[in-house]
Amino acid sequence: MSATPFITGEVKRTIDDRFRISLPSEMAEAVTDPAGETILTKERFGCLSLWSASEWQQRLDTGVGLIKQKVSAGRMEQRWEDVQRLGRLLSTRSTTVKLANRSRLLIPEGFRQFLNIEVNQEVMIVGAAICVEIWNPEAWLNTLQAEMPEFNPLFRNLSE
Repeated sequence: MSATPFITGEVKRTIDDRFRISLPSEMAEAVTDPAGETILTKERFGCLSLWSASEWQQRLDTGVGLIKQKVSAGRMEQRWEDVQRLGRLLSTRSTTVKLANRSRLLIPEGFRQFLNIEVNQEVMIVGAAICVEIWNPEAWLNTLQAEMPEFNPLFRNLSE
């Protein structure tokens, strides 16, 4: 796996009448793998994220492989409800997309509902260090208000 870029930045974009947005080229390049694929995921209501498909798949395969081993070993029998819940969430959480010309992303229907946006509405595109996030502006503002006071302690903790 190649070194993951550290993606930062914040830009405003408008969803067009076909539910497409143009990403900044440097952000699009950071989350597109050598095969030209990107993974679009549901993160929290009002937020989607984009990941390099090959890196995402490697992480997912590792985690799912561990869970499968536990199931095969009989170590999950008391946690079937959690395993089923995880399976349901995995089934709807992500999809593979290819970015079109000018780093344009078509947001699929179930994902646009989760993002809670309409055509011609603005969204915030945010570099989140290891992925690119697409935010409903109201959800982004709420997140900033809740998390910004913790910036300095978080930065110190992660950089020590």
